[in-house]
Amino acid sequence: MTDMSQPGTAAPSGKNRSSLLAADARTKRRNASERRFRLMGLIAVSIGVLALVGLLTSILGNGLSSFRQTYIALDVYLDPAKLDKSGTRDIEKIKKVTTFGYKPLIEKALVAAIEKAGVDDQGLSGKKIGAMISPEAPATLRNYVIANPDKIGETIPFDLLAGGRIDGFFKGRVTMESAALDRNTSPEQLRLAEALRDKGIVVTRFNWAFFTSPDASDTRPEAAGLGVALLGSAYMMLVVLVLALPIGVAASIYLEEFARQNWLTDLIEVNISNLAAVPSIVFGILGLAAFINFAGLPQSAPIVGGLVLTLMTLPTIIIATRAALKAVPPSIRDAALGVGASKMQTVFHHVLPLAMPGILTGTIIGLAQALGESAPLLLIGMVAFVREYPGAPPEGFFDPASALPVQVYNWTTRGDPAFVERASGAIIVLLAFLLMMNIIAIILRRRFERRW
Repeated sequence: MTDMSQPGTAAPSGKNRSSLLAADARTKRRNASERRFRLMGLIAVSIGVLALVGLLTSILGNGLSSFRQTYIALDVYLDPAKLDKSGTRDIEKIKKVTTFGYKPLIEKALVAAIEKAGVDDQGLSGKKIGAMISPEAPATLRNYVIANPDKIGETIPFDLLAGGRIDGFFKGRVTMESAALDRNTSPEQLRLAEALRDKGIVVTRFNWAFFTSPDASDTRPEAAGLGVALLGSAYMMLVVLVLALPIGVAASIYLEEFARQNWLTDLIEVNISNLAAVPSIVFGILGLAAFINFAGLPQSAPIVGGLVLTLMTLPTIIIATRAALKAVPPSIRDAALGVGASKMQTVFHHVLPLAMPGILTGTIIGLAQALGESAPLLLIGMVAFVREYPGAPPEGFFDPASALPVQVYNWTTRGDPAFVERASGAIIVLLAFLLMMNIIAIILRRRFERRW
């Protein structure tokens, strides 16, 4: 029993008096310091959350409208006198009719629809009325006639794209005041579009073509889509997955389990860490020099983009895989070796399965990082305007294509405000893919994770 617990012992007095229930000055200062640190952390987290909310609000506010599109429902008479003067239905002769030959048919159909609906045409001429329809509409009509030449001479219902300004009016991007100052539209056209919407001729609905259509020219923003970019990104991710995963995992297993620790392995480890910190544009310069200038591979091809992104992703996969291998307890290796397993059997039958959750997580995070890169792809020519879809693999890997982040960059450099809307919509799609890949990484980690 100590003196403090003995009865009759005098308690300390004056400045030396202390108690477990009453905090002294030093304890108060420490508690105050902890409260300040907590407050600083809370403020930092709040600023980060507010910045994220602001960013998402801006992107969603500008981009959600790109998933809706305005169409004009018309019954178009495919006049044989315009489309097949010979009357032979010869497809080669039909192909000679350009989109200029289809435009009068669309204007005539829209004027007839206005008259049939009893809508005031606002004093607009036939040409001004026809300008309410997208320049993409004649091409849509021509493609249909070429695919169905037997339909010439019939009246066929079509849902044709409305012009970019009409579409922007129904989405709140264009107003009557701005239309009065815009040479591409007029308040009369907007009022006519409102009247046609009330009659059900003009409708705004979900825009599936945003995911399937290729890019469009500067005069047709309403027709621009992500089809080629989505396919190009898919091809590049396939190349990265096929090359980066086996090479990265094999290199990690060798460095972590088989290689001797000497100056050479130390040099390799330092360079891997350095490569993980190299700016992505440097890999683009390397790809331009090695794969295009030296190897002669085509520019703007998914195979080149995939190879460049593979070089960029390898350090991330190697570092994540080595960390996953290190996390496996040494007792697992000792137990396997103790019962007679070889080094190879120990690694592939015991260590690698236990490290697989970390390996898969690192791989998916590396792929997500590669999916969002644009700087290296710009240097290898993937910023080019591409309307044709790449073919099926393996030839498609060498065809011109685009990618999601490059498409975003491309649209933001164009002048029409409708392309800014499209760019924000593409960012939403890109973020959705990244979110999905991170969710898959979490699910795989929890599904295969084992605790010791």
